[in-house]
Amino acid sequence: MYTISLCMIVKNEEKVLSNCLNSVKNLCDELIIVDTGSTDQTKQIAKKYTDKIFDFEWIDDFSAARNYAFSLATMDYIFWLDADDVLLEEDQQRLAETIKNLDFSVDAVSMPYNIAFDSFGNSTFSFRRNRLIKRINHYKWIGFVHEYLEVFGNIIQSDVAVTHRKLERPAEQSDRNLQIYKKRLQHGEEFTPRDLFYYANELKDHKQYLNAIDYYRTFLNTKKGWKEDEVRACINISECYRSLDNKEQEMEALALSFKYDIPRPEAACRLGDLYLLECLFNKAIIWYKLALEITFDDVEGFWQEAYATWYPNLQLCVCYWELGNIKKSIEHNTAAKHYIPNEPAIKQNELFFQSLDH
Repeated sequence: MYTISLCMIVKNEEKVLSNCLNSVKNLCDELIIVDTGSTDQTKQIAKKYTDKIFDFEWIDDFSAARNYAFSLATMDYIFWLDADDVLLEEDQQRLAETIKNLDFSVDAVSMPYNIAFDSFGNSTFSFRRNRLIKRINHYKWIGFVHEYLEVFGNIIQSDVAVTHRKLERPAEQSDRNLQIYKKRLQHGEEFTPRDLFYYANELKDHKQYLNAIDYYRTFLNTKKGWKEDEVRACINISECYRSLDNKEQEMEALALSFKYDIPRPEAACRLGDLYLLECLFNKAIIWYKLALEITFDDVEGFWQEAYATWYPNLQLCVCYWELGNIKKSIEHNTAAKHYIPNEPAIKQNELFFQSLDH
């Protein structure tokens, strides 16, 4: 069985680090923690798990810090996490099995990254990241913010999911990435297409919607972005226009996403919502049905489970009721219940439908 180095970069993670390390400490042969300037108890907590704790002077460059952490690894494979990530018990078991059966011909193992959840704990937004990589290949991180690991070779997909448990960050941390981008721009740096996309995301998250739209369009005009980012840019533009209460432009941005790949369930549902708001129920139904036809296998990147399962069914329940088709309305409420059986709205609908029989 091959050996595993866990490599992490941390700063002021005293609230989450123990949870992270407890979930993987028995699966890794060495734990490497690179601290980029903690002022809380992060390093003291890390010392309870490993003596391989190193300092790295922060230079506004996440890739530089991650590459330094990777350079310290000595085992066969490197596994990486952020401090607010954990492996749930079932995923710990899956990772142990993956490591046990790993063949050295494998250069990297990709894993789902679950980053958003509904009130019942079900993942609502996930995408894959290369998590376990062969050390001797010397793969490098690229990008000063929203960095990615440039991996090639024999990459296999695993069902080991990494769960992100994000905590509310202090204002100075939530603003950090935006300020890094702005500094780079002030110094005259030319952004890559990927930088343009993620800078636009930061602007959107900070409610600078018009500026965000400009950068999303600049990104799309390069015609050099990753397909998934191009699709996401269109959906994010639509979100900006929705915040600006411009429904016409919101609809156009959603339709634009179809230019880059097959329709995403989210885009289809958002179009359905716009028609539903206008009481154009037959048109809304077309888009909700389309959302249900698209499967995870059709999509390479980001996946939001709700928009392909319970949400369009619940909206179809509304549409068919408004059109007087009670049978179809009940069918779609029942279909939504299959995914979220404890949802109050579904239970309320059931009680209402039962009352019609009396």
